[in-house]
Amino acid sequence: MAEQTTSSIVIDAEPRAVMDVIADFEAYPAWAKGVRTVEVVDPGTGDRADQVFFSLDVSPIKDEYTLAYEWDGDRAVTWTLVEGKMLRALDGAYLLKERGDGSTEVTYRLALDVSIPVIGMLKRKGEKILIDAALKGLKKRVESL
Repeated sequence: MAEQTTSSIVIDAEPRAVMDVIADFEAYPAWAKGVRTVEVVDPGTGDRADQVFFSLDVSPIKDEYTLAYEWDGDRAVTWTLVEGKMLRALDGAYLLKERGDGSTEVTYRLALDVSIPVIGMLKRKGEKILIDAALKGLKKRVESL
């Protein structure tokens, strides 16, 4: 994975509840900032998709892309870009750590690359905006269910 941005948040729920929200892609437009449409391209086996198409519009990123997912139970999920219009790479992960008090620490790692030249500092800022919005949205969604 290329240089990445990482951030964490504590969610007042067990890892399974957090991972269930992460895996519920069809609900993303209701809580994930900038996600306009989502379509499961390859449902995989079980209840967690292997490939998912997204239409995203959150400054500074506006794109349509497909991600491939790898699941590790309720501990982690990683993804890589299959194809995108503006994005050349979008590698990320949610890492879940049970805290023993009914809450879960969620760490989000993200590395992206775009087809247009962008100064590294601006790319990291874009990653930080995406991560912070995703973690706050995930926390709010999980704790409201």
